[in-house]
Amino acid sequence: MSIMDLIERGKKERKQKQQKKALQNAAIGAAIGVTVGAAAGVLLAPKSGKDTRADIAEAAKELPGKAKEIVEKTKEKVAEVKKEIAGRTNSDVNEEVPQ
Repeated sequence: MSIMDLIERGKKERKQKQQKKALQNAAIGAAIGVTVGAAAGVLLAPKSGKDTRADIAEAAKELPGKAKEIVEKTKEKVAEVKKEIAGRTNSDVNEEVPQ
């Protein structure tokens, strides 16, 4: 394996880490967006204080489930991308090895 191969492998590994970090950031952003959107929708709705408090309590009960669902979907997507990247990396490594 030449130095250029090692440099290319290092570049690929850094790119993989950046992609994983980007997916994690997207998941965190989505969870925050859902939370802020739900809160804004409840607070800006033209209802009485009693109804608004009831809606907030209901939204608070649903939030952990929604957040868990988003986290699970994100984990699945990260696993898919990880497998895809691993497959690409293995293919690249196999192509570089003289037979």
